[in-house]
Amino acid sequence: MATLRKGKCYRHLTRPYTRKSKFQKKNFLRAVPNKKIVRFDMGENKPFDSAVHLVAKTPHNIRHNAMESARRIVHRELQENIGVSDYHFKIRLYPHHALRENKMLSGAHADRLQTGMAHSFGRIVGLASRAKPGQKILTASVNNDKVELAKKALLKARPRLPGKYSVIVEKKAV
Repeated sequence: MATLRKGKCYRHLTRPYTRKSKFQKKNFLRAVPNKKIVRFDMGENKPFDSAVHLVAKTPHNIRHNAMESARRIVHRELQENIGVSDYHFKIRLYPHHALRENKMLSGAHADRLQTGMAHSFGRIVGLASRAKPGQKILTASVNNDKVELAKKALLKARPRLPGKYSVIVEKKAV
């Protein structure tokens, strides 16, 4: 089974030469893999007193499998510590950007099996979201007495995501 490439391969945010059109003839991308994020909204969808946001400090790509990993850890923490009906958790980015890879063979006699960099558009290996500085990535809405628990849950997602983040608490006017 092939492994994932390192995140530094997709670190630089250059304008992608990929186009997914509703007309198949005009596509540069013939097929895009399914996203691994299962749900974007979790918990109870009702008004809460406060919102806790995980905000990006630097521009970077976030792969869909990293977002799913962060979603699972935050959702589990909120469910265990706060309760099912006392929070609303939302992923605020959608993975639109296709990540491509020109796979190269290595080893003895590999030069006979590949064309090198000629016509190297690359095959799509995954999807990613583009985060900008100051953009909200994850949001947990809770009541005022549960804000600290929500902050702890969002802080647990930071090691699973690339880039640097801060946690911001926003009080809603009631």
